[in-house]
Amino acid sequence: MEKIQMEIKRILWPTDFSENAAKALPYVTSLSEKYGSEIHILYVMKEYLAFGAHYGDFDPDEHQKMQHMEKELAERRLDEICETFLNQCPLYFRHISVGDPATEILKFISEHQIDFVVMASCGSEAHFDFGSVADRVIKCTHVPVVTVPASDSCNLPE
Repeated sequence: MEKIQMEIKRILWPTDFSENAAKALPYVTSLSEKYGSEIHILYVMKEYLAFGAHYGDFDPDEHQKMQHMEKELAERRLDEICETFLNQCPLYFRHISVGDPATEILKFISEHQIDFVVMASCGSEAHFDFGSVADRVIKCTHVPVVTVPASDSCNLPE
């Protein structure tokens, strides 16, 4: 068997700001410190226009206002994470995109030449079903993905 020398230059940590997503952060920082890797944090915003189409009339101005508010909140949360938890890491970058979470994560992996992904196995159901997102990312990417187990608050079968 051939020995593989792992080189991790760029780590992606997709987050929905849930408690479960936060459980992946210690793994991200540990890997970054060990390999001297960049950390790319990705938050995917909802596409409100897609929701509006299902519920009848949707005011475009209201859409812009909602999206602007969510982006401002996401930027503040990302700043807090970076300042509080990532000061020891060599490089970290914050990213926000809009759309389907799994699609945006997969696109990000490809466009930013990500080497390794660390993500929660389950996220906030209020935002999106991170479990199915993690499943799609694992099945559709060419890079290693580590999933961090969810807490008891994830709707796991008993």
